[in-house]
Amino acid sequence: MTKELIETAFLDLQDDIIRSLEAADGKGKFRVDRWEHKDGGGGRSCIIEKGNVIEKGGVNFSAVKGKLSEKMSRALEIDAGEFFATGVSIVLHPENPHVPIIHMNIRYFEMDNGEYWFGGGIDLTPHFIVPSQATYFHQGLKNVCDEHDSSFYPRFKTWADNYFYIPHREETRGVGGIFFDRLNEKTTQHTKDELFAFVIAVGRSFAPLYTHFMKDSSSKSWSEHEKKWQLLRRGRYVEFNLVYDRGTKFGLETGGRIESILMSLPQHASWEYNFTPEKESAEAFTLRHLKKDIDWLASDLTEGR
Repeated sequence: MTKELIETAFLDLQDDIIRSLEAADGKGKFRVDRWEHKDGGGGRSCIIEKGNVIEKGGVNFSAVKGKLSEKMSRALEIDAGEFFATGVSIVLHPENPHVPIIHMNIRYFEMDNGEYWFGGGIDLTPHFIVPSQATYFHQGLKNVCDEHDSSFYPRFKTWADNYFYIPHREETRGVGGIFFDRLNEKTTQHTKDELFAFVIAVGRSFAPLYTHFMKDSSSKSWSEHEKKWQLLRRGRYVEFNLVYDRGTKFGLETGGRIESILMSLPQHASWEYNFTPEKESAEAFTLRHLKKDIDWLASDLTEGR
């Protein structure tokens, strides 16, 4: 499995996801913005705004190369040298507060000495946590993982709980999902081809999972109070992406295109000083369940309270 074949597969995946999202939204169309990296390669950023369901979102592809800086080589704990990196990165912010935010990233990294790994993740950030919604999402991810290795879901679910976490808030970003990094023959019992098949399967699971939520929840009405809460939750999303997200840091450190890197940010967000929801409200329920290690597949939580 060569880096050229991986790059082509990721580009095809971007096309497939865009077609699925446009069909599910019914109005919004992605505009294509091609760009070049200063050291080699480039990408294709595809942005959607003001759709029926999606207020703002991006489905981005990149394949870049260059010389790894000393700072990044220390951060990655590898020798400096020439690198190649390709991936698909997605963030969607819906208009309706009852439709969740979603993120996915799958990526491949290779050094000129032959060292390589796959990484990625997919997580769901509902503005209002609905346990049945979280269960549907996690079951879908578990099904994908189990087709390749039964140890993947529990391992990568815990990894996601720890990664998609906002320490200064002491809360998870949402209901989690899966996260993995540095996957190769040394860190798993799988060949490169097997790991590639798993990563592509994760990528292909994105559109069916999210379009389900688009169709299921986008027709629900919302109040001004619920919209206000959505903007506050978007603020938390911004905090994580700008302070902790490794992909954001890698893009900035390697001279990536700033518009594509920051496409993950919502069009509108807010921060209200010391906001405290009413007891037993859906907002309070959500905050109580922004915790690590919740088993969404075995949960008997009461919906919304």
